[in-house]
Amino acid sequence: MREVQVNNLIFGEHGTKICVPISGNDDKQILDDIEKLYNFDFDLIELRIDCYEYVENFSRVKLLLENIRKIYSKTILFTFRSKNEGGMHELSEEKYFELCNYIIASKLVDLIDVELSKPEESIKKIITFAREKGVRVIMSSHDFIKTPSGDEIVSRLEKMQDYDADITKIAVMANCEEDVLTLLSAALLMKKERADRPFTALSMGSMGIVTRLSGELFGSCLTFASLDRPSAPGQINVRNAREILNMLCV
Repeated sequence: MREVQVNNLIFGEHGTKICVPISGNDDKQILDDIEKLYNFDFDLIELRIDCYEYVENFSRVKLLLENIRKIYSKTILFTFRSKNEGGMHELSEEKYFELCNYIIASKLVDLIDVELSKPEESIKKIITFAREKGVRVIMSSHDFIKTPSGDEIVSRLEKMQDYDADITKIAVMANCEEDVLTLLSAALLMKKERADRPFTALSMGSMGIVTRLSGELFGSCLTFASLDRPSAPGQINVRNAREILNMLCV
């Protein structure tokens, strides 16, 4: 498995990285939340821009990022999560990629999330453009209803690899213990046989918490830990995330 370096972070090496989603809906809340993080041990933030009240005003989004950069020097993952994948706002396909291109061109972010469910040709173009601008791509797939089969989980992650995303990610809903085992078995198969780049595979919901903590063992390079408002069901809290991950380190 190849490693992916973003600033001083190396995804795919020993250790699961901790990402804190920032999901405030206005500038003050977002900037206040980032300042609160100074007291905690984490690796990067995810700016969930679909939660931002001015998300369709691209110049406001850019200004927000400029203000974030004044107070925050670590890695930024920029994410617009579509409603059908658990997001708070909806954009047309055209607007979605217009926003992504605009932010990539600004060079104010280090990583950008691109959803696997988007049209193939648009995905290829955005990955090419991101690479030209030095922005890494995390390709993602979410199912907030169920856990698909292990074969389907692996297939989606492999398809993301075929697109040449830098990091691949899948998150699915765990409705029973067997769902958790399905996700972890698929992750282990990726780790041992199929993954040629860093990936993360998570189960959402209270039953899935174990998958957010066991990345070191099952191969996931990244976990998500909340500050005050979880952006997905079952997220652990950043206040104790590092301590728990270190305890489980193998």
